[in-house]
Amino acid sequence: MTRRELETLLLTLESTPVLLARAAEGLCPLSSRTRPAGSGFSFVENVWHLADLEREAYGVRIRRILSEDAPELSNFDGDRIARERTYQERDVTAGIEAFAAARRSNVEALRRITGSEWNRRGVQDGHGPITLADVPRMMTEHDRSHTEDVAQLLEEISAPEGSLPSPAPHRASLFA
Repeated sequence: MTRRELETLLLTLESTPVLLARAAEGLCPLSSRTRPAGSGFSFVENVWHLADLEREAYGVRIRRILSEDAPELSNFDGDRIARERTYQERDVTAGIEAFAAARRSNVEALRRITGSEWNRRGVQDGHGPITLADVPRMMTEHDRSHTEDVAQLLEEISAPEGSLPSPAPHRASLFA
């Protein structure tokens, strides 16, 4: 990965907490706890999932890959943790702040990595071998998935009763 590619990923990662904070500005407490039709996380559940994943999975993976030889990295069971920690009852602003702080810390750690450190390896449960260079890519893909889910959820929440949500390309505009 070139320095330019890394910096592009890191800038993208830095933007996710900002997008979530902007989206939260227009939500009442009830809307932030509304789950999408079918299944999935509410807005507040998405926020706390991202915060805990950032601290307890990505942050741990970065530290362990840097400090241990080929560590075995456990998966983060987001659905189970959301239930156990009752994300639905938590404060959305506190979740965004926790996510932003953890993300800042991880991005700073990634910016300090140099040269051959990017090739350090770990073994991710359910995924197999990963390098440190894979971590910001995985983070970016995960963010993209959740921002798409949140955009769809926000559109669903804001749609007049009985109307159908707009097609997917319009959803991204909710974060513009």
